Amino acid sequence: MKIAHVCPEYRPAISGVGQVVEELAKRQVALGHEVHVFTPDWDKEQRIKQKEEIIDDIYVHRCRHLIRVANFETIWPSVLTRLVDGRFDIIHSHLFGHFHFVLSSIASTFTKAKHIHTTHCPWSDAYRSVPGRIGMLISYNIFSRIAIKMTSRIIAITPWELDFIEKYGGSKDKISVVPNGMSKDFFKKIKSNDFKKNNNIKGDLVLFFGRLSPTKSPDKFVEIAKLILKERKNVIFVIRGPDEGLKQKVIDMIGEEKKIILLEATRDREEIIKMYQSADIFVMPSYREGLPLTLFEAMASGLPVVATPVNGIPYEMEDVKNGYLVPYENIEMFKDKIIGLLKNKKLRKKISANNLLKAKSYDWDKISKKTEEIYKN
Repeated sequence: MKIAHVCPEYRPAISGVGQVVEELAKRQVALGHEVHVFTPDWDKEQRIKQKEEIIDDIYVHRCRHLIRVANFETIWPSVLTRLVDGRFDIIHSHLFGHFHFVLSSIASTFTKAKHIHTTHCPWSDAYRSVPGRIGMLISYNIFSRIAIKMTSRIIAITPWELDFIEKYGGSKDKISVVPNGMSKDFFKKIKSNDFKKNNNIKGDLVLFFGRLSPTKSPDKFVEIAKLILKERKNVIFVIRGPDEGLKQKVIDMIGEEKKIILLEATRDREEIIKMYQSADIFVMPSYREGLPLTLFEAMASGLPVVATPVNGIPYEMEDVKNGYLVPYENIEMFKDKIIGLLKNKKLRKKISANNLLKAKSYDWDKISKKTEEIYKN
């Protein structure tokens, strides 16, 4: 098959959706398909000069974007003609509500390609600018509503999405639920792990790994860390992820506190695995989530998770069995649960075993196989 993935970000941009596309595309190439990725020429910081590239035998086309809406949307209309000219068997678009989803739907209609759409759970209330909210209102209720009716198949990443997909025009009989996944690399124990040594870390390590954005709430993580440090001194808190508006606030909140460390974002998988495997607890104090890749990566690394029970997370994580679910902004409860885990090594070990077992269900090879079946059907 000749497959086109159409997504809002791709490498070198650090992005959950882009990571999903990359994992699927690599496996589709290995199966003998010709795979193209269409994405805007933006890495979330600046325009990317190299427009055409082959990465891991995947044809990457970076279309010139004309407009940026807030910090989450780009308008790149040239993707329409490129999809039409490409004559693809499958056009697989990613992220409901964005303009490229509508253009993908139009292109598939012109070319008779099958249009698969993965929504990526954008539904809930979030911190958005006024232009963002206006754009979302128009897109969800007019253009994307029309586009989703024209899809051949809709992929939801969590059952939590189903009512929203139907609300905005998706037909129930077109929906398949296929979660995100994680690489087998995260199961492999790194023998000479120098992460703590390289970052001068001694003691227990509590980790936040995600975008520095209001929806991920790294600022709440700093508040939690400072509360814990009042009671427990032998703990280091690490924050890592690309800046999406909150980096300076996080720096200001950390101030002179040496036991809260902000590390630069990275795409280096080995470094990321070292970081996970050096940690004792993974924390997600998010305001909103879809179904984050980091949840499965942390589980595959054997980490207990303390997270908010928002959106897709409760469908994949059980309270106590996999860690703890704590209401958003309940800083005191976050503190208590984290300290409880730090004190109870036996409980951490039990949760670790549960999470290692559960993570095997989210192997990207299995997820790719399910996606392949949808394409063939």
